[in-house]
Amino acid sequence: MDKLEHKGTWNEVKGRMKKSYASLTDDDLTYTEGQEDQMLGKIQQKLGKTRDEVIDMIKSI
Repeated sequence: MDKLEHKGTWNEVKGRMKKSYASLTDDDLTYTEGQEDQMLGKIQQKLGKTRDEVIDMIKSI
């Protein structure tokens, strides 16, 4: 993933994702620079989606 483009608005994106996917928690959506892969992996496991699907989902929000 080419660095999350939403760094500046991550709290907004995180809120929308939690609203759309109730199974996601703050821990799943914690963004730490340099650890995007871990966060994406947590989201993948919770939602049962591929990495590309998760990235597309984040970019579309």
